[in-house]
Amino acid sequence: MSWTPIHARIHTLLKSKILLPKGTSILMAVSGGQDSLCMAKLLFDLRARWGWRLAIVHCDHGWRPDSVKNANHVFQLAQQWQVLCFVEKAQKLPTTEAAARDWRYRVFADLASTHSYQHVVTGHTATDRSETVLYNLLRGSGADGIQALSWQRQLSKDHRDIWVTRPLLELTRQETGHFCHDLGLSIWHDSSNDDLNYRRNRIRQELMPYLRSHFNPNVENTLAQTAEIFMAEVAYLDAQTAQLYDEVVKPLSDGWSIHRAVFKTAPLALQRRVVRRLLQTALSKQPNFEHIEKLVALVDAPNRAQTDPFPGGWIARVEQDWIKLQI
Repeated sequence: MSWTPIHARIHTLLKSKILLPKGTSILMAVSGGQDSLCMAKLLFDLRARWGWRLAIVHCDHGWRPDSVKNANHVFQLAQQWQVLCFVEKAQKLPTTEAAARDWRYRVFADLASTHSYQHVVTGHTATDRSETVLYNLLRGSGADGIQALSWQRQLSKDHRDIWVTRPLLELTRQETGHFCHDLGLSIWHDSSNDDLNYRRNRIRQELMPYLRSHFNPNVENTLAQTAEIFMAEVAYLDAQTAQLYDEVVKPLSDGWSIHRAVFKTAPLALQRRVVRRLLQTALSKQPNFEHIEKLVALVDAPNRAQTDPFPGGWIARVEQDWIKLQI
């Protein structure tokens, strides 16, 4: 095994952040591209020091003519490393990136729960994190979008004991590419990454090079560090929001009510987050900025003031000291 500076960085990072404890069982999501290949090789090389139980999962969406060859490439690599490999093929072709992602994470959940893997590890990098920050900003996301790609999170509400872990968030795509080249790892090129009809690819191929050239040559790390800063701030805001929500929001038989006198003393940032959380519970679709603002505006509105209908027919109205959200 060749011990590189990147091996040392990841080994040190894993000790400081305690992302993948000794002796844990890990399912590595490997596409065959440079980032996931770098991640898998690092964990494979560090396995003896950490006592991990490793396996690989490869998800074949069926989008490309060479997807079966891609899957075989990953499977042969796993055999070479003597690591168990699961190759899963979508029975129905996903029609969008979001649908593909949902399917992948269902696969991860099924395999991890069936075979007792505590961690699903992905090869997301600082470059991915910076691109996600830009993508979310352009979509109008707030602080929650800027915090993009945390080091670790629960897989889902139904699988709280399984963690999605991203140990490469301090590495750039350039670094993972150099790592694979230096160690002679065979990278599978995914041609769909060249398709500029996908917005993320356009950010990667056009916007990021422009920003590096004209604004900041270190833009990837700068945006990734920004995401790290916002992650801590969002965690604080979430805790404050939960406390205020429990204090002011009361369930009704046919909806919810907000106690105005207490609610209006809170900072606007917390008011918006409480309202968003309430609307996420009530509405059939994700609330947008306008939905949140028109409910927040009732904090200082006169008695009997009300909003126009929200999606699903919900209406918020002022009744003395309360804002009531009902159909």
